[in-house]
Amino acid sequence: MSPDAASGVDPGGGGMRAAVIHRYGGPEEFRAETVPEPVAGPGQVLIDVTLAGLNYADLHCRTGEYARYPLPAVLGADVVGRRRGDGRRVAALLRSGGGYAQVARAEAAHTVELPDGVDDEQALALLEQGATAYAALTLAGRLRPGETVAVTAAAGGVGHLAVQLARELGAGRVLALASTPAKREFVRALGADRTLDPGDPELAERLAAGSEPGGVDLFVDLVGGRVLRVGLDALAPFGRLLSVGSRGGVEESFSVDELADRSAGLVGFWLQHVLADRVLFAGIAERLFRLAADGRLVARIDRTVPLSGVAGAHRALARRETMGKVLVDVHRED
Repeated sequence: MSPDAASGVDPGGGGMRAAVIHRYGGPEEFRAETVPEPVAGPGQVLIDVTLAGLNYADLHCRTGEYARYPLPAVLGADVVGRRRGDGRRVAALLRSGGGYAQVARAEAAHTVELPDGVDDEQALALLEQGATAYAALTLAGRLRPGETVAVTAAAGGVGHLAVQLARELGAGRVLALASTPAKREFVRALGADRTLDPGDPELAERLAAGSEPGGVDLFVDLVGGRVLRVGLDALAPFGRLLSVGSRGGVEESFSVDELADRSAGLVGFWLQHVLADRVLFAGIAERLFRLAADGRLVARIDRTVPLSGVAGAHRALARRETMGKVLVDVHRED
């Protein structure tokens, strides 16, 4: 969302505080500023934001690699707060940014009401990353009870939920790949049967040793790069290599013959296809919130930063220093 009239804000309306970029570049481009509030169009709602979320894709939005919004721009893809008009507590996914602000404009179809048993922090940490993890495992990965699942970036916002959800969905064994001893201990406590270092030169052998005889049934990759090749090598016959993210920066390609040799599948996943189906999106959100209310799914909050801390949070995400979800308290500035 860009804070100007051309992108749906009212220059004569009330002001709000937001973390704004005036050009694409590094984290230092963020400034806490007063900008006009957005205006809701047909099929849209305004949300008085309590917390906004950070996602790894935000880093690419900041540099202009993922999406280029009109400048100056407010980034941020998920928020929780109160819906104007009825005051109901809601969470929303924002396909055009605008989350790092005190007021956000969302598509009504991408907004869900929150149950009393789930607080704002958990709801926000679960909606974007939880929906990604759940839909990737069930719709794209087609996980079946008893199968062995491996998850890369397992201590991250999506990964740590995927570890828990794989167990909840009946996986026989869950193997978690995480880059530091602290992260591996964290995902072990979440229920991973075995934790592995993705930098280990013998990773493929260790994946095979940690799985049931025959290899990994579902390899959920949130990183990209060389680990995809390792994942393919570790697959059991009829296994699936599921690509959800590409932080690795190095593309891998596979021949049809390589897949056929293992009767393996290569599958991609994009949350946009879930959002395109309101009934599907709302149903997944309801399932996630029910699991959270029952204490069977817990999102880790790594840190909550003020508007002035967005730049530092971007740096921490880029350095992979975080575990779980990073939040922004849009009503704090220092």
